[in-house]
Amino acid sequence: MTATEKGTTPAKKAKPNFRFQGTDVAADIRQKYKTGGDLVDLYATTEGREVHKWHHYLPIYERYFEKFRGKPVRMLEIGTWRGGSLGLWRRYFGPEAVIFGIDINPDCAQYDGEAGQVRIGSQADPEFLARVIAEMGGVDIILDDGSHVMKHVRASLRTLFPLLSEGGLYMIEDMQCAYWKNFGGGLDAPDNIFNFLRKLTDDMHRWYHGGKQKVAPFGHLVSGIHVHDAIIVLEKDPVHPPVNSIIGGKPGAALREGDADG
Repeated sequence: MTATEKGTTPAKKAKPNFRFQGTDVAADIRQKYKTGGDLVDLYATTEGREVHKWHHYLPIYERYFEKFRGKPVRMLEIGTWRGGSLGLWRRYFGPEAVIFGIDINPDCAQYDGEAGQVRIGSQADPEFLARVIAEMGGVDIILDDGSHVMKHVRASLRTLFPLLSEGGLYMIEDMQCAYWKNFGGGLDAPDNIFNFLRKLTDDMHRWYHGGKQKVAPFGHLVSGIHVHDAIIVLEKDPVHPPVNSIIGGKPGAALREGDADG
């Protein structure tokens, strides 16, 4: 006889506890991921304004952001929370970086001018976003750590990716929210951002299927798509029609059956 048949309610499955229980954040990151430059130490030794990061994010940041260090990189962070992340990026990228944060919460205006500039507005407002990018003089890195609501994530992406500079990066984090209904997601939900990525993937491979572009504003501009645990990275570089060559063998040799040439 089951617990229900006995008249009792089965115990609910306990939610996993993801909060780090140790004391040495830097050591935990380096031990688990076998990597970690000074961004790990900058995060682990943060004082003052609070910063909240999943530990596996730090090596991912370093992998993609390292090439921008020490340069006048222009970075936009969507979502400033308690102001600490802007300080982290300032310490990491250096004094020449142009760093802006946006947030819909007017209380975040108090962080304006500390480690970067803060503007108040919605990440789903195309006119607001365009004004911020114009004020920045362009943008090289966009980090979406905003509402994590699926419709907001897509709205920001559609507006901002076309404004991203060549060689730029668009990173969306905390996409575990894509599986949660209160963020407009769900495992099989149509609005799950990973379903949207499939459309971008199809646009990247438009040379081979001949179908129509699915993401009209920018699908043809994406040069790379990377999916990590809860992080999406989109690269914007010049995209050219692909060509291939056969090097070596007899001059003028015909393609053999089975060669991947369309």
